[in-house]
Amino acid sequence: MQSSNSRARGCGDGSESSGDPGQEHEPAYAPASASVRYEDPWYDALASGWGESSTLSAPVAEVPAARGARQDGAVAAARIYLEVQRSEAFQEVRSRYRRFVIPAVIGFFAWYVGYVVTATTAPGFMARPVAGAVNVAMLAGLGQFLSTFLLTWAYSRHARLRRDRAALEVRWETQELTREARGGAS
Repeated sequence: MQSSNSRARGCGDGSESSGDPGQEHEPAYAPASASVRYEDPWYDALASGWGESSTLSAPVAEVPAARGARQDGAVAAARIYLEVQRSEAFQEVRSRYRRFVIPAVIGFFAWYVGYVVTATTAPGFMARPVAGAVNVAMLAGLGQFLSTFLLTWAYSRHARLRRDRAALEVRWETQELTREARGGAS
C-alpha cells in the first residue's frame, strides 16, 4: 500500500524500522533531541485522489446515515430561522433597533463631518479662544469624545429597556424549535 506521498509503507531513506509491528517508526529526519519524536497519525493515510490506483483493493465505505440526518436537521433549522425571521416578534425587535440606530448614525455622522468641515474651512473660528489656552477646536474635539460616550450609553440603555427582553424571548423560542427539529438533542 502506498502513502499519500507516493512512497510505499516502510520504504524510505532507510531510517524506518524493519517493519516489525512491535517496533515504532523512527522519524525520517534527525531530531534535535533524541527524546522528541514526530508522530503524525495521518502520515500514512491516503488522501482522496492522491497516489491511489484506479482499482481499489478495499471497498469504499458508504456515507453514514448520521450525515444525512444532520443535513435534514440543518434544512429544518434553516426553515425555522426563516420562519422566525418573518415572525412579527422578530420584525418588532429589528424595527426598534432601526428606529434608534438610523437617526443616531445620521446625527453622529453629521456632527463629525460638521466638525471636520468647520476645522478645514474656518480655521479662524476654530482658533478663537474660549478661556485661556482653550479654543473652540479643543472644545469641539472634546465634544466628539463626549458624544461618543454619550451615544454608547444611550444605545446600551435603549437596548436594555426596549429590545433585550423581546430579543431574548425570540432567541429562546428559536432554540427550542431547532432542538425539536433535530430530534430533541442539543
